Amino acid sequence: MLIGGIIAICILLLILAFVAPRLSRYPQQGVAKSLGAGRRTGAKAPGKLGGWLQKPFTKSMKATDKSASAGRDARSKLPI
Repeated sequence: MLIGGIIAICILLLILAFVAPRLSRYPQQGVAKSLGAGRRTGAKAPGKLGGWLQKPFTKSMKATDKSASAGRDARSKLPI
């Protein structure tokens, strides 16, 4: 379920960044804020469990940031 949600968010951010590059930064920040809260909560677990629990959120943040930046880069390369 979480994987499907992250994939949907990545696709949505990619399309939004391609259509409106400047306006896509606000939804990207909102996604980063919510995933960051999950990451911080997971990190509070003791020992290695904390590292394991925060890892999916960290990877998801990287994926959403990469997706949004790819949309902006593609838009900037258009000949228009």
